[in-house]
Amino acid sequence: MRTKFDQQLDTLGQELIKMGSLCEEVISLAASALIRRDDALAAKIAPLDHEIDEKERQIEAMCLRLLLQQQPVAGDLRQISAALKMVTDMERIGDQAEDIAEILPFLNGRTLPEHIRIREMAKATIKMVTDSVDAYVRQDTTIAEAVIASDDIVDDYFKDIKSSLISLIAQNPTEGEYALDLLMVAKYFERIGDHAANIAGWVLFSVTGEKDAQPPTG
Repeated sequence: MRTKFDQQLDTLGQELIKMGSLCEEVISLAASALIRRDDALAAKIAPLDHEIDEKERQIEAMCLRLLLQQQPVAGDLRQISAALKMVTDMERIGDQAEDIAEILPFLNGRTLPEHIRIREMAKATIKMVTDSVDAYVRQDTTIAEAVIASDDIVDDYFKDIKSSLISLIAQNPTEGEYALDLLMVAKYFERIGDHAANIAGWVLFSVTGEKDAQPPTG
């Protein structure tokens, strides 16, 4: 019985890795579509988000079956509980990547101003998502802790971008709508960083069992 349970836990881990890879792909597409002003790339995001949604439902069902059909010990329970939390954050990453794609048409094909550091913010956010998945794959608390620390870097980018956009509006009020669209894009990247940090926090919890390793769930 235990061997079968371990196999099911392994399958759960593999499905989480697949969902994580989809999240990496969708946020990378969103960033590339934004930077390159590529509508064809943007059009690929919604189908991927739907795939992420379906993967979330499959993993949730798998977790519930494990909880109801088996008698997991403490370590197993942590792993399953962490998985249930992680898929929620992964699903939201997909949603926010799609939110970015929906804003792109309103930018009217304009390239990003060099002094607005959205490119750098996007790169840092993508790394957080990639590393949070890697932390789970490796069960590596060092990587997970680095992801959580990186959230401050992404937050600093958002503050810098917000300040730059306020200056842009002050200098040219007609740019107000464009600046607000860019601010929303930056906000979505910030939220994606928050979710990556949450995922890393749940990796810490699943490995260590320390309650203070749990990230905020909001």
